[in-house]
Amino acid sequence: MRLHQPISVIIVSALGTHAFTAHSSTAWTTRKALLYSTTDATIETTKTKKLGLLTFDLDDTLYPVAPVISEANEAFAKAMQNFGFDGIKPGDIEDTGRQLREELAIENPKKAAALSHTEIRMMAIRKQMETVIFLRSLERIAEDEATSVSSLSPIIVNNAKIWAAKEVSPTVVQAVYNAWEMERHHAGERHVFPEIIEMLEKIKEKHPNVIIGAVTDGKANPMLMTFTCAPFFDFCMSWEDDMGSREKFFKELDETGSVAQLKWIYEAALEKYSGFASARGSFKNKDESSSDVWIHVGDDLAYDVGGSAACGAKTILMELADKYGQTARHRFTTDEQPSWSVTMNTEIEKRKMMNDNAEQHVDKRVRYISGLTEAINDILVEM
Repeated sequence: MRLHQPISVIIVSALGTHAFTAHSSTAWTTRKALLYSTTDATIETTKTKKLGLLTFDLDDTLYPVAPVISEANEAFAKAMQNFGFDGIKPGDIEDTGRQLREELAIENPKKAAALSHTEIRMMAIRKQMETVIFLRSLERIAEDEATSVSSLSPIIVNNAKIWAAKEVSPTVVQAVYNAWEMERHHAGERHVFPEIIEMLEKIKEKHPNVIIGAVTDGKANPMLMTFTCAPFFDFCMSWEDDMGSREKFFKELDETGSVAQLKWIYEAALEKYSGFASARGSFKNKDESSSDVWIHVGDDLAYDVGGSAACGAKTILMELADKYGQTARHRFTTDEQPSWSVTMNTEIEKRKMMNDNAEQHVDKRVRYISGLTEAINDILVEM
């Protein structure tokens, strides 16, 4: 009985390391557990590659982002009230953030494009505080002068606005933001997709040495989701960890509208992986380590698929069924934006183009989370 042994060919380029498997024409005989039949058929073995690194996007991949943001916004409104800023609604943080970003885009498009989610929300919180202080001061002045607010002179109004901006405490702004962010982590844990934990357990069982990381464009962190995801994750990389590279990417995107390569965050994730793998002794020798496979899982065509594929990852697109309540990916297929989104219309058009270009890099699509382990195994077998 004759077996063909696969030969692994490793190609290293600027875009990463890729492993390809070809079959040798050289036959060899094995003494190990062969399957015998009454015919003289030739059996060809398929060697499954080793899963070295598995990275996940977070929002709309591990949990639905809409209810998570909604509950974090409620925490924002409550924190504002606790500091004496009454009458604030949960959605005000997103509405104000969107408005401020659009206003800035008129004066400085590059700066507006490069703003992080944290910067936008901090600006929105400050603006809400300024507005409350400003209106209260106008009411006091009008009462002292026994007149209506609408009758106050432009000079008085302008001075009150300047005074209100100075009265806002950066410490209080940070405290309100911290309340928002903390609730975001708690809400993410409450809303983790039901099958996620079982799926992660299966992956760990089948691939005990795999390094699992998160790559996100916001401040969410599975390492802080103590009762659900934290035990399974080794690291988390945020776009906001390297603001210089993040600003460069979005400024280039704003200038050209081309499919800019979102590589820096994934290269950083690969560096993290290298450190963890070395510490665990996963790199037994050069031949073994070079054949390890990296798979990235996410819901965003441009950023998750396009960005990670540019660095050599195999990709799984989480294009989930309606029951999971994904909203982020629908921003590019419908005219109406979700309430939590601060993406501008000009950005939507550019992202659509990036999505189209990323389609060719999708290795597997998943509609149900229970199918993720199968998709991972298929990629490892097919390589």
